[in-house]
Amino acid sequence: MYAKIIIDISIESLDHPFTYHIPERLFSKCHPGCKVSIPFGKSDRIINGYIVELAESADIEGVTIKDIADVVVEQSAVENKLIELAAYIKNRYGSTMNAALRTVLPLKRAYKPKEKKTIEAIADKEVLTDAYSQAVRKKQFAKMRLLKELLEESVLDHNLVTGKLNVSAATIRSLQSMGLIRVVSENYFRNPVVCSKSREKDIVLNDVQKSIVDDFVHDLNENISKTYLLHGITGSGKTITYISLIKEVVARGKQVIVLIPEIALTYQTLKRFYHYFGERVSVLNSALSAGEKYDQCERAKRGEIDVIIGPRSALFTPFQNLGLIVIDEEHENTYKSESMPKYHAREVAEKLAELHGASLVLGSATPSVESYYKAKTGLYKLWIMDKRASGLNLAKTTVIDMRRELNDGNKSIFSRRLKDAIRDRLDKDEQVMLFLNRRGYAGFVSCRSCGVVMRCPHCDVSLSEHLSTGKLVCHYCGYEEIRPKLCPKCGSKYLLGFKAGTEQIELETKKLFPDARVSRLDADTTKNKGSLERILDDFSQKKSNILIGTQMIVKGHDFADVTLVGIIAADMSLALNDYRAGERTFQLITQASGRAGRSDKEGETIIQTYQPDHYAIIHAAAQDYEAFYNEEIMYRDLGGYPPIKDIMAVLTTSKNKELAYKTCENMAEYVKKLGLKVEVIGPAKAGIGRISDTYRFLFYIKSDDKEAVIKCKDRLEEGLNTGKDLQVFFDLNPMNPV
Repeated sequence: MYAKIIIDISIESLDHPFTYHIPERLFSKCHPGCKVSIPFGKSDRIINGYIVELAESADIEGVTIKDIADVVVEQSAVENKLIELAAYIKNRYGSTMNAALRTVLPLKRAYKPKEKKTIEAIADKEVLTDAYSQAVRKKQFAKMRLLKELLEESVLDHNLVTGKLNVSAATIRSLQSMGLIRVVSENYFRNPVVCSKSREKDIVLNDVQKSIVDDFVHDLNENISKTYLLHGITGSGKTITYISLIKEVVARGKQVIVLIPEIALTYQTLKRFYHYFGERVSVLNSALSAGEKYDQCERAKRGEIDVIIGPRSALFTPFQNLGLIVIDEEHENTYKSESMPKYHAREVAEKLAELHGASLVLGSATPSVESYYKAKTGLYKLWIMDKRASGLNLAKTTVIDMRRELNDGNKSIFSRRLKDAIRDRLDKDEQVMLFLNRRGYAGFVSCRSCGVVMRCPHCDVSLSEHLSTGKLVCHYCGYEEIRPKLCPKCGSKYLLGFKAGTEQIELETKKLFPDARVSRLDADTTKNKGSLERILDDFSQKKSNILIGTQMIVKGHDFADVTLVGIIAADMSLALNDYRAGERTFQLITQASGRAGRSDKEGETIIQTYQPDHYAIIHAAAQDYEAFYNEEIMYRDLGGYPPIKDIMAVLTTSKNKELAYKTCENMAEYVKKLGLKVEVIGPAKAGIGRISDTYRFLFYIKSDDKEAVIKCKDRLEEGLNTGKDLQVFFDLNPMNPV
């Protein structure tokens, strides 16, 4: 057996692993991530390194391969666990070990800590007074200013002295030489958290929340670590439950990672946590400078932080004593990386919790089908919170059939019912949120009369409109057909691509309600730093009374005066060429509905759709997750989709079209000949067949045996010969069409 070893935990050294032989006596002790001592260089000096990969044969010839000297036993070294986690990511999701290491060890170099200087008086007041009198006689004005301040305050900030007091370095050195003062330098770590201090609030839990916390505490006391799924409806008090669980873990001297789906939610989450954990809570995300990121990692290593909050990448915070990971809104697809390695934070968090003996809590009002399936089959412990913490009911829901609106002569993007409801709320000085599910904007074609969406006859997905060719194309199997002029079901001429956008809705809203104060929240209006917070603050302070937006407005926001939510095109995401389309539609509608009626005022949600009979629309309107899940899992079972079966997408890309396709075809044939219990689908053009003149082809490996799927990936990786002319990517259970 052989091991590839890196000799330093720094990115600069990761590109050069060294191969060593594993002596028989160390076979059982060596594994990816463990620390070893090795003879290095011509002098064979003994240094430490980390195993990143094991192999049955060496990949080098004509060189004497040295033996590993020994395994270094250390107590819970954080680098050890992170490297083992990188090995897990590499093996499960497919990538180079270096790419996996760069994912878990993102810091490229150490950053010089910030330095704080102070000037301290070391002479007694009598001596300082004499020195001050002497400076007055000699008209040494700079000394006079500094000595006068030191007589009032014995410790002064260095920047204040050199800045506001205008005292030169020479003057400071002169007073030092006289034995009157000393300059003290102290390094400190940057802290990006800027919150106003407030007294810790008392936590008052309702019976359901208390029962969950008690259950968790029982497991903590018994040293039981497991994964819990907290299914709590919108407004049920999930966040305060998280905080209660975290307080229990922190009280035991352990640390906690809290993942949120996107940076936009960081500030409002941090504010709530700061009330309870003060400066022992911090953030880690891409908005921080490199130095700030480095400092948060150092603070985490030193135990100066109890809780870290951030999106997916915060999972790799180097905590020495991790006790709990919380993933809020665990259903969000932002937890899946879209660059290599294409890991899912939920699965990696399970592995990280296992390595630390920590617990994992997943929370959502609309859990992913995969997580709920695991809860149903006993792999996760299920907690249910089915009532709002305030005791108020969920918003009343009305479903509007937009086909009937069209037949009645209303061609507006607003139904008559929604127009009336908006007018009513404006007259009452209440607020309105209008949500457009633009996630479904993919050039699909549907009939405005009967609601039918043009679909592939061979796959349960919609056809995408290719304007350049006039064809409708399936991005799963490659089926094509000429775009019909009339609806094939009802013969209507209203067979059109849906092209409504938030900007169009904003213009229409201002036209219909000229007295309204309208704001828009989407990717275009939040490009500048601070713009998202400004728009939300304005709406919170009622400077605007109608907020129009995409998914950004439905996640976690709590506005007391919002009594109406209008969902403009609820079925847009149903047209995605994706087996998750029904799930995403249900989640978005449910999350959007949850924004209405969160205070003492009754809320209403109006859902506009061309497919009112679709099960995702029906169950979302009823806020009935259980009914939705039962129907959705049946379709997943029939189609052989996750979580019933696992799918590995294998994508080849090249500027050379023939090379990309031939490689994809050869790999698919190779998998078929392996004799494993898998199904191979393809090869075919990828959803987008060419990007920047690079051709893309893919095939899928499907099986109810995940290990068989991963073994296929392993065998393909063994024979890969990629470079600048050809690249191959693996994606286990892709969250988006490849």
